[in-house]
Amino acid sequence: MNFALILFLLLLATGAIWIVDHFWLKKKRAADAKDPWWVEYGASFFPVILAVFLLRSFLVEPFKIPSGSMIPTLQVGDFILVNKYTYGIRLPVLNKKVVELGTPQRGDVMVFRYPENPSLDYIKRVVGIPGDKIAYQNKRLSINGKEIELRKTEDYLDKERLFYTPHYVETLGDVKHEILLDAEARSLIAPISQFPFRDNCHYNSSGVVCEVPAGHYFMMGDNRDNSQDSRFWGFVPDENIVGRAFFIWFNFGDLKRIGSFK
Repeated sequence: MNFALILFLLLLATGAIWIVDHFWLKKKRAADAKDPWWVEYGASFFPVILAVFLLRSFLVEPFKIPSGSMIPTLQVGDFILVNKYTYGIRLPVLNKKVVELGTPQRGDVMVFRYPENPSLDYIKRVVGIPGDKIAYQNKRLSINGKEIELRKTEDYLDKERLFYTPHYVETLGDVKHEILLDAEARSLIAPISQFPFRDNCHYNSSGVVCEVPAGHYFMMGDNRDNSQDSRFWGFVPDENIVGRAFFIWFNFGDLKRIGSFK
């Protein structure tokens, strides 16, 4: 469901009612006459819908985390906020960038439209930016020939399954973040799509090596062995970007998580 489009259509409808009533119908009604129900509801909802539309289109948009691909950084059920202007101002609904304010950086957690089905929103971490050579071989990540630093920490406990997973701190640029990495799991766990710029990637029994094309990004989940990401379905084009995730504002199952993400 394209909520942005629905919100835009509601904005047009209520806005039209408000304009017609304010500049035409209202002048024809008696001063003590009651507004028709459709005018009363339409005109009263218009400013509310306008405020919501502007807020989620240009400032911040809420999302709910539906899967465990970003564990331990983000948990299933986290409600997060996404900054809509960090990477530039885009036209609502069309998602066309009109003002350049910045570009995704390695380590950013980014929401984007899934390339294979743009009606779906995905969230992953930016690993590769345009021009980078990304190698994920034998579960070790390298960028432009430099292996990314990993520091082992205490094993992560999945409280629902009572299962422990090897837990590391990874450094991407200036960003330190946690990842889960099971040495016994297979490096590639799903069929590989025939995605655009597929020739930029080379697969073998150890993993994959990709060169990120211009205007695209290579995304990976922090739960490395349980994430469908750029290793399997390819690169994220700039026009699919929604924004940068930066804040957990609620989680029904764990109130301590509020504000725990930056």
